[in-house]
Amino acid sequence: MSVSNPDPDPRNTPGLDAGGAVPPGETPPAESSTASGAGPHRPLKRGWAKGPIIVIVLLAVAIALFFLVYAIVLNI
Repeated sequence: MSVSNPDPDPRNTPGLDAGGAVPPGETPPAESSTASGAGPHRPLKRGWAKGPIIVIVLLAVAIALFFLVYAIVLNI
């Protein structure tokens, strides 16, 4: 069983110019975009809805009040 070197000798590697450069036309072209949503950018017309913002603010206030009451109870 002979062990072969996975790295080929650069002097014998096909498709390389002197110094290791790749000549033009030797590599395949870059990928093209096939996505259907590649149209022009349209900015959003609206931001967050009022409902979710109100819920988040009320939840944050409730959590802050809970910890405030908890701290007061611990100090009594």
